Amino acid sequence: MISLGLEELVKAPPPWLEGQRLGLLSNQASVDGHFRPARELIAQAFPGQLRCLFSPQHGFFAEKQDNMVESGHRVDEHGRPIFSLYGDTRRPEAGMLEHLDVLLVDLVDAGTRVYTFMSTLLYCLEEAARHGKRVVVLDRPNPVGGSQMEGNLLKDDCRSFVGVAALPMRHGLTFGELARLLNDGLPQPAELTVIPMAGWRREMHFPDTGLPWVFPSPNLPTYLSALVYPGQVLWEGTNLSEGRGTALPFELFGAPFLNQAAMLKAIDDTPLPGCLLRPVCFEPTANKWAGAPCWGFQIHVTDPHAFLPYRTSLALLAAVMRLFPEGFRLKEPPYEYDFVRAPLDLILGDKSIREGLSRGWTVLELETRWRGGLLEFAERRRPFLLYE
Repeated sequence: MISLGLEELVKAPPPWLEGQRLGLLSNQASVDGHFRPARELIAQAFPGQLRCLFSPQHGFFAEKQDNMVESGHRVDEHGRPIFSLYGDTRRPEAGMLEHLDVLLVDLVDAGTRVYTFMSTLLYCLEEAARHGKRVVVLDRPNPVGGSQMEGNLLKDDCRSFVGVAALPMRHGLTFGELARLLNDGLPQPAELTVIPMAGWRREMHFPDTGLPWVFPSPNLPTYLSALVYPGQVLWEGTNLSEGRGTALPFELFGAPFLNQAAMLKAIDDTPLPGCLLRPVCFEPTANKWAGAPCWGFQIHVTDPHAFLPYRTSLALLAAVMRLFPEGFRLKEPPYEYDFVRAPLDLILGDKSIREGLSRGWTVLELETRWRGGLLEFAERRRPFLLYE
């Protein structure tokens, strides 16, 4: 089993944290290898120093189900304030930062550009730099591996709360490495320290770590849901169900108007390694198509290291757009506080992807177009890597 940044911190507290007032950005998934919450371990290791907590999207207990479902500020059982960074504000404000000298960050990330914990991290770095606070990221594994990268880079005109930096959809960075890269790109970088893990290697997926999976948000209940998420999140920008309101969010997708046999025939020429698409019918209990039978598929990942989630879901999206023009619709704004642009464009990070699919481009043609940018990103990220 690896040792998390959290465990490394409390095992050997650095002397420069002595006497510092601490804040902690975390949620209920922020536990050690024995399910002990980060806030309890930090309070024990630094008696009297933990003054406040911060929570990302979905709330401190990951209780909020959907996009733009805000959480309010609250107080924990010890009387410490918990400031929501997904409510009245998505940035830590001056009054919040007055409680601390050092902001500790311990979040379970999904390894995907659109997962908003990255956006919250960037906003915290920006505000910490502005107000003279130090940021310490307690590193955790990228659950879908640190070697595989996939997808187009975000274009500037698609920047939003689900896309804050020019990264591919699947970036292959740990949260600490991500913090180093994001901070380096700021006009005014924060004073940043990353507490690395011990024993993690880039080729590891989450099951290889020996750590318990605790869901970081309501619709990533398992490692498998996180593994398909870099592709299946695309359905959030459409009228297809991405499996919300079922027991298998993101593993399931579909709609009442889909024809499964036609879908399988349409994607037959596209290599989709490491997975099997099993035809299913499901009825969501909430969200899109609640109570309606949806014809679609469950993605069964047979080889996590060969599986290409973004390619798989893009190929499926292209088939849906081509085969079912009367039923398929783009989701209308708003999406994550953007009230103008098409949600699918924000998720894809490049309007030309949707436009290309509409013109009949294949996913393999799209991959050829963005391959150069992906190679450039692989070189750009190299100085910020912490693990072999």
